[in-house]
Amino acid sequence: MRVAVEQAGLEVGRRAARILLGERELTRLGLIGAKPSGKDPRVHPVSDLAEYDVVVTDAPDALDLVEAALEAAVSCVVWEDGAELEAEYGESFAEANVTLLTGANLAAGLAPSLAAHEIALGGVVMDTSIAWTEPGTPLRRGEAISFPDPVGPRWATERPSVHGFTAYAAPVEGDWAAALARVTSAGTDGVVTRVVGVADLAAHLEALALAAAVMAIDLYSPGAHRPADASEIYLAKALDAGLGVATYTLTE
Repeated sequence: MRVAVEQAGLEVGRRAARILLGERELTRLGLIGAKPSGKDPRVHPVSDLAEYDVVVTDAPDALDLVEAALEAAVSCVVWEDGAELEAEYGESFAEANVTLLTGANLAAGLAPSLAAHEIALGGVVMDTSIAWTEPGTPLRRGEAISFPDPVGPRWATERPSVHGFTAYAAPVEGDWAAALARVTSAGTDGVVTRVVGVADLAAHLEALALAAAVMAIDLYSPGAHRPADASEIYLAKALDAGLGVATYTLTE
């Protein structure tokens, strides 16, 4: 796999590049607008996007790179939540037989993929919700969310649904971040609530979310997608890259 990386946000993009360098499938890592450092012979400056299989960016506004990827007919992974990008460019990417994967981040990528994974375990789903942290002043009231340590319990506010799931965001201060999915379902063992969550340094979690999408890109059909459209393979790639998951189950 040949991957071109744009490190617009620097820290997330840099960490994602390091994660990708740990993959055996990676044969070439191109840096867009940056000079290589270190001695890895796979790292090169990018002169032509058409020489790569996929381009990835941590930019909060990825429009220019999406258009460049489409022109070069290569797949594109963006950290940005890209509903407008999907609507405007999805059909064009499909016609070019390449993939646009948007929302490869903690809130739109990892959190709903955790929920989709738990739903796939079976049972009649009765309730599903997801939650994530974001930088900000902690709340003193709201929806109580029990994230894994070291983030721990937090108050959160409801946000527009993500991938069809009820969603909550909890402001936190500091360098740590977390995401969580809570799925209640009925089966032969009664009513069971499964909770699965992740917590780590914020930049590292975001980088894992971005890199996992790159590693899974071939499993998505041409056109526009979100990571949770293929949650199993997306999470598998994140776990292979070092994502740690905490789980617990409540039975009624």
